[in-house]
Amino acid sequence: MANSYQTRRRMLQIIGAAGASSVAVGSAAANEGSSDGCEVEELDAGLDHAWGIVFLPDNRLLVTEREGRLNRIDRDTGNVEVIDGTPEVYDQGQGGLLDVTLHPDFSNEPWVYLAYAATNEEGDSATHLGRGRLDRNSTRLEEFEELFVAEPFIYSEQHFGSRIVFQKDELYMTTADRFLKDFGPDHVSQDTSNELGATLRLNPDGSIPDDNPFTDDSDTADAIYSYGHRNVQAMTVHPETGEIWQAEHGEEDGDEINIIEEGGNHGWPVATYACKYGTEVPIGDPPHERDDTVDPVYYWECPDPDGGFAPSGATFYDGEAFPDWQGDLFVGNIFQEYLGRFSVDGQDVEELDPLLADYGQRIRDVEVAPDTGYLYVLLDEEDAPVVRIVPE
Repeated sequence: MANSYQTRRRMLQIIGAAGASSVAVGSAAANEGSSDGCEVEELDAGLDHAWGIVFLPDNRLLVTEREGRLNRIDRDTGNVEVIDGTPEVYDQGQGGLLDVTLHPDFSNEPWVYLAYAATNEEGDSATHLGRGRLDRNSTRLEEFEELFVAEPFIYSEQHFGSRIVFQKDELYMTTADRFLKDFGPDHVSQDTSNELGATLRLNPDGSIPDDNPFTDDSDTADAIYSYGHRNVQAMTVHPETGEIWQAEHGEEDGDEINIIEEGGNHGWPVATYACKYGTEVPIGDPPHERDDTVDPVYYWECPDPDGGFAPSGATFYDGEAFPDWQGDLFVGNIFQEYLGRFSVDGQDVEELDPLLADYGQRIRDVEVAPDTGYLYVLLDEEDAPVVRIVPE
C-alpha cells in the first residue's frame, strides 16, 4: 500500500451532446458555454476496487476496498493507513467490504459504519451492517459489532446493494434482489416478508424504529422502508429537502433515478423499463402505466442506444468551489465509465455534460469535500488513485 503520493494534474474532459472531444494536458478545461474551469488531481493511493468513501473531520478520508481493507488517507500528504479490526467479508463476485459512513455525531460518538457481504456456516451470503469505534490516533476499529443482517441468506455472488446513509438520526441501507430471476409478483423484491430488494431504515444501534411504515403489518419485515428494488448502489440525501435519492441498476437497460417514498413499492420487477438480458423483451409493465408503484424521476428505457447507465455512488453538490454546480446531482457510471451530472428542479431531472469521460475507468463512488467543495471520485479498478476534481 502506498504511503505517499505524487499529484498528477490533468485537464478535465467534458463530453457534449455531439460526442467525445479530446482535451490535451494544459488546454482549456471547460466546455463551450460553461463557466466551470476544472482540473483533475490523482492521489496515488494504489487502491484495488475501491467502493465507498467518507470524510473524517480531520482532513482525512476513509475508503473501503472490496477485498476487505479499510483505508485512512491523508488528503494533504497522501499517507495511507490500513485500519484493522474490520469484519471478515465474502469477497466473491460483487461481494466484499462495500460502503462506509460515520455516525452523525462522530465527534462524540466515533462510530464507523460498514456495509459488507458475509456468509453463514452453510456458505450462503447476505448483506450485513456493522460498526466499530475509530479514535483519531488509532489504526484499529474497536468494539466492532454486527448490527443487522438482511435475510434470507442466498447462495449467490451477485447483487448486495449496500449503500448506507444517515438522514438525521436514522440509517438507511439498500439491499438487493441477489440476482434472482423469477420475475413476476412473487419475486423477492415484491415479497415484503423478506428484506431483499429493499431500502431498510434502522436506528444507529441497528434496532428498528417504532415508526417504520410496516411495523404494524405482521406480513412485512419491520425494517423495510421501501421495496421493489433490484440493485441500488447509489444513495444520497437531498441537502435542502431531506429526501432520499437513489440510482438503481436495471437489467438490460432500465436503470433508474428514484426519490424514495416511505412504504413505497418502486416496482422491480413488475414495473420497470428494463428488458431481459440480451433481448428487447420487456420484463414488467412500464411504470407510468401502473398506479400501484412509484415512478422513477429519470430512467434509461430499453433499448437504450448507449447501453444504459449502471449507476454507483451519488451525491448532491452543495460546495462553493463550483457555484454553477449548486444543487446538481452527480452519479458514478460503471458501464459507460464517466461521472454523470444531472440538473435537479424538484422532481424534474435532466442529464448534463458528463465528467471524467477520458479516464475509461469505472466510476464507483463520488463525494463532495465539506471544507473545500472539491469532488472526490473512486475508480473501480486495480492500483487506482483517488481522483479529485478541483477548480482550474
